[in-house]
Formats: sequence, structure tokens, C-alpha cells
Amino acid sequence: MKIYADGADLKSILGLNANPLVEGFTTNPTLLRKDGVTDYEGFAKAVLEEVAKPVSFEVFADEFDEMERQARIISSWAENVYVKIPITNTRKESSIPLIQKLYKEWIKLNITALMSTRQVVELSKILDRETPTVVSVFAGRIADTGLDPIPLMRRAKIQLKPLKNVELLWASPREVLNIYQARTSRADIVTCPPEMIEKYQKLAGKDLEEFSLETVQMFYNDG
Repeated sequence: MKIYADGADLKSILGLNANPLVEGFTTNPTLLRKDGVTDYEGFAKAVLEEVAKPVSFEVFADEFDEMERQARIISSWAENVYVKIPITNTRKESSIPLIQKLYKEWIKLNITALMSTRQVVELSKILDRETPTVVSVFAGRIADTGLDPIPLMRRAKIQLKPLKNVELLWASPREVLNIYQARTSRADIVTCPPEMIEKYQKLAGKDLEEFSLETVQMFYNDG
């Protein structure tokens, strides 16, 4: 399973690019806004000057004609770019007709914000060729509703497994445990914020009694 870094801080992205554990990057408009990006194309090109790993950049329109226009521009930035298209617009109109059109033109896509088996099944029906495609299921947000995302992710993997060049991505993880759960679910990719990647590298396989002692020492020193 691949680990992608999720964020829009240029310094962090360039630092993580040197980390062999990180095999790609994802962004979205909310992260860009949070990190103060005002020149989307300038930011993207600064990333792509240094990063040859897959990078996902999302459209930020709601009308499908404008989504298509933006998708073509974003796709033109570099060969390693995946264009993120939400599974629906804000009016709950399916993006699948647009996805199918771009997909048939061999534009690399990252279909985002999926949260139901029905959405995965409907999407899988049009993925009938070998265009590289990522299907991002927001497992963390599913878990926020009180539902276990693992059964849904496993069903999604079964649905997508016969399709060539289609990868299942576990999105919006909330804790390091989710990385292990994503692997158990047979996801191809998990995307994590930089601080989670750092914690994963630091704590994976750590002796729990040693960790207990360090915690007590922290409390003592702070006291």
C-alpha cells in the first residue's frame, strides 16, 4: 500500500518529497485555502518543478462545463498530475458523465468525496479502459458518522479490483491506526497529513511499556 501526503504547504511538500515512504501527494481547495494559497496555478507549478511523484489537484467549479475547462488546464500542467473531480456537484447532480468524458480522453483522474457503495458501483461501470484513475473513498468521514468504514472499503476493493489502472484510496484518516486499517482493507493508497506520517514513522512497532514510561516522564517534566 502506498502512502500519499495530503496538504498544501509548499515547504512541507518539498520536504516530504525526499521521504521514500511518501509515494505521492494530494491537495484540495480547503487545504489550499487553509494554507493561504491565492495563486493556484503558481503554487501547483512550484510543486511540479520539484515533484515527479503523482500529485492530485482538484477543480473548484460547480458547473460541469467549468469543471471540464479547469480539468483540461490542470491536466496540462504535468504528466504526473491527477485531476480531482468530486463525485457530485453541490446540487447532488452526478459527475459521472463528465468523468466518463475525461476518462475516455486518457486524462488521469482522482475521483473524490465518495462515501457509499452505490457511488463506487456506479463509477465502476464506466471505468472500462486503462486510463490511470484513483477512487478516493472518505473512510475517515464515514467513521465520523459512527459507521465502520472497513466493510465498505473491502466491498469497494472487490468492485474495483478487476479494473486496470484503478487504485482505491483511503481518504481523510483521523489517526495512525487508520493506516493499518487501510492496509487491512486492501486499499492501494492511504493519504495522510504530514504530522500523521511523522507519528507513523516514529511510533510504528514501538514497545508499549517504553511508551508508557515516556508518557510518565512527560507528565513529570511538565509538572
